[in-house]
Formats: sequence, C-alpha cells, structure tokens
Amino acid sequence: MIMTDDTICAISTPAGVGGIAVARVSGKDAISLVDKVWKGKSLSKADTHTAHLGTIVDENGEAIDQAVATVFHNPRSFTGEDVVEIAVHGSRWVQRELINLLVRTGCRIADAGEFTRRAFANGRLDLAEAEAVADVIASSSRAAHRIAMSQMRGDFSRRLTDLHDRLLELASLLELELDFSEEDVEFASRQKLLAIAQEIHSVVTRLASTFATGAAIKDGVPVAIVGETNAGKSTLLNRLLHEERAIVSDIHGTTRDVIEDTIEIGDTLFRFIDTAGLRETTDVIESLGIERTISKLTDARIVLWVIDSAISVEQLNTVAQRVLPHTSDDQTIIVALNKIDINATNVDTLQSALKDILPQGAVIVPISAQRGDEIDALQQHLINASGSADIAPGEVMVTNARHYQALTRAGESISRAIDGINMGISGDFIAQDVRETLHHLGEITGTITTHDILGEIFSRFCIGK
Repeated sequence: MIMTDDTICAISTPAGVGGIAVARVSGKDAISLVDKVWKGKSLSKADTHTAHLGTIVDENGEAIDQAVATVFHNPRSFTGEDVVEIAVHGSRWVQRELINLLVRTGCRIADAGEFTRRAFANGRLDLAEAEAVADVIASSSRAAHRIAMSQMRGDFSRRLTDLHDRLLELASLLELELDFSEEDVEFASRQKLLAIAQEIHSVVTRLASTFATGAAIKDGVPVAIVGETNAGKSTLLNRLLHEERAIVSDIHGTTRDVIEDTIEIGDTLFRFIDTAGLRETTDVIESLGIERTISKLTDARIVLWVIDSAISVEQLNTVAQRVLPHTSDDQTIIVALNKIDINATNVDTLQSALKDILPQGAVIVPISAQRGDEIDALQQHLINASGSADIAPGEVMVTNARHYQALTRAGESISRAIDGINMGISGDFIAQDVRETLHHLGEITGTITTHDILGEIFSRFCIGK
C-alpha cells in the first residue's frame, strides 16, 4: 500500500441526480485548496466541526452553486487529516464542475476506498473496523446493519484486543519459563498455562462458529423452495414476495429454471430460490432444471419443502426420497403443508407421517399459499431458523470470510499449543504456536498484514469512501 500526503477529492454520495451531493476533500492542504474556490467566511479561519454557507466559484469568479462546507481539523476527522465536506445541489453538471475545479486547484481524484484507507493508515480505524464501513454501506436489512455497526464501533476489535492481551500473557509466562529453566523458580504452573490457552481457544472457536449465521444475515439467508410439481411453490414465492414474480400454472413442469428474489422479513433479509419441481421426467430441459434444484437445495441454509396436502402417505414417502437425501444436518427444514383450504382433512395424517421421517429440528406449518392462511406463522419460523432472533445485544458476529479464515487458523495454532502443554513439550515449541496465534489474529485488525491484502480490501470500496 503506497501512502501519499497529497490532497484527494471525490463525490461521496451515490452517482446520479439527487437533492444534495457531497464532495469530500482530505489532505494536508484540504482547507486551503477549498478556500481558493470558496466565497464566504474563510474556511482557513473556521473552527473544526463547523458548517458554513457560501458559494463555489470558478477561476473567473463565476458562481457554480451555493454550498455548505463543513470543516474538520486533523486528527479529529474521519481520515485523521484535514477534511472539508462540500454539500451542493445534486445536479450532475454541478458535481462534475465541482470535482474538475478542485482538481484544477490542486486536488487529486481519490482512488477506490482511499478515504477509509487513510483512516486506517492514520490509526482512526483498525482494519476490521475499516471493512465494517463497507458492510454498513452495503447492509440491506436491519439485522445486517446492526452487525456491521457493532463491528464499526469496535466491538469485534475489542474482543480481539482482549485475546491479544491474553496471548501476550501466555507468551510472557512461556518466555519466563525458558529464561529461568535452570533456576528453581516457577512463574506459572503448566495447569495455569493450560487454563489460559483453553480460554483463548474457546473464544476463538466461538467467534469462528458465528460465521455461517453472520454471513447468511449479511448476504441474505438462502432459502430453497423445493417440492413436487404443482405443490404450490411458485404461488408461495409470490405470496412471500407480495408480487407475481413466478409463473403459476396447473401444467406440470412450468418452472424449469431457478428463480431468485429477496425480501426483508422482520429485520432479516431472505434470498428465496424457487426451483423446478422434483419428479420423474424425460424432458431434457426440465431434467436440467431438476439438477439445478438439487444444487440449490444443498447450498441453502433453510429448505422450505412445499407439499400438497392432498397426497397420500405413500406418495409422501416417495417425495421424501427425492428431497431428504440432499439435505444436511446444518440446514433447517421447514415443511409447508400447502392447500389446507382444499384438503384440510388430510393434514393430521400427513403431519403424523412427517414426524416419523423428518430430522430433529424440522418444523411443519400447514398453510394456504393461495389464500394466505398461516403465512405469518411460516414467516416467523423462517426468522427463527435464520438465527437473527438469537443474536443478543452486543454479541459479536463474524461476517467476513477473511476474518473467519484467520480465526480458523488461530484456533488451529492455539489448539497445537494446548496439545503441547498437555504432552509436556518444551516451552519454546509452545511459544511458537502462541506467536502464530497472535499473527493470525493480527491479520484481522491489520497489525500484521501485507500490501496485497490491503490493496484487495480497499479496492472493493466505492470511490468516495
């Protein structure tokens, strides 16, 4: 990562026309450069964290737009440098002319993520907090936003700092053991070392275990809607989405490809996947759709199995052989017994039969997708299965694959340290595993990192951030 001390600028609001657009300028000359195009109170004399009304003027003194400039002095700004944020009207022409004027005055257009990268380089954010900025911007549900805000506030980083301190304690005790190995002095028993290492291992593995739920909430919990043809899968999808997204027909095999759409239920974003009906067929195109159904089924976090309540127990067992072998223990199965408005008398019989073949934790919900009966109950079961309702206030969730990978490696290295302590291995070998654990955790916050990793992380940011 190459850091420069020049002054950068960019539009920080979304591209396009809006009521207001905000240009951000950051660097050692930010205030003085903006002052050159500013008509109003001198920004160079303005106090930090103050907003001022004025006019943006070009080199010929011609007004471009009335604006509000907000001044932030270093180090009390987002980037840790002098920053000016200029709010103008959202005209594309005004935005373009403002940036061109700033460049002619001496600014440089910022690279993607450069403002946040400077905040990281200047110690305003650690790397985990910087990545959370992008997650806050991209959050598409209340649950995802809550997790990202927690990380941006530093909740995750503070947990890692606690682990870092415990690891340093463990490392220092091991070093003392090595330094005074020939003396009749015991600074810490092996049992104390073991207790510290096991505590660290417990926290690391618990954090890593939250990744599956955290990533699903961040990206949208994937729900595969599966079942036989004409069970009502497309009707249910349309009911959940509140729109006619999928074609509904009495003709078997109408849905031949995967249809995906998202909707927020409660605080959680769900990614619904309507799939081709599972049945025996000689149709080549329909067979390809069924193959994709099986693929999506195995990838889903929740399997929403739609069953026509008119089928017999014998037919149910046949259908189950097409669905259940493709599910796994880490998935939640929700059975929607559909069309209860037509076949209510058969529901109890099917529920009893299902209880004998479904895995533990599966849920059965009698519904009518056509009329909307018990759809609220089904949605509540979806929320429960997503895991979002189980997140306690202040609980840290891991949503970033890079963080998960680092935590997994940290768990492996501290696990080796525990094995070494139990086997009575020399402290210098155990200390190496402790140092590796520190290294992997340091990769998350950026205390230990590489230029390539930083470049990849910040390249995913938008230009104005």
